[in-house]
Amino acid sequence: MMNQAIANATALDEKLSARHIDLDPGGYFIIYLNRDEGLICAKHYTNVINDRGLACDPETGKPFPCDQKVERTPSRIYSGRTAKEICVQLFEEIHPCPVTRLDHAAYLGREFQRAEVALFTGQEYVQD
Repeated sequence: MMNQAIANATALDEKLSARHIDLDPGGYFIIYLNRDEGLICAKHYTNVINDRGLACDPETGKPFPCDQKVERTPSRIYSGRTAKEICVQLFEEIHPCPVTRLDHAAYLGREFQRAEVALFTGQEYVQD
């Protein structure tokens, strides 16, 4: 019974991960772990959203390619020992907050929780 519940939850999570979401004009984050320091880290990058809903380089106005790595300098790097610590920094201490959409804030909270679990358990963390 428990295995079926886990399978159902996993299938639902995969389905929801595939849905369309509008991009945040405030930018995007690359979340990763610094295991040597025991930290959850998030690099913030600015972007602009064009009239087709694509994230574009604010300097060139050109859409970011999805099929190749783009080297950019983050606007800021956040770090914390727990999901709560990094969320407090990001959502309570930074003014103006770089996150402008509630769905993006909810997504980041979930990802920071996943990263925290991976940090404490030694599991691999891959951002969804």
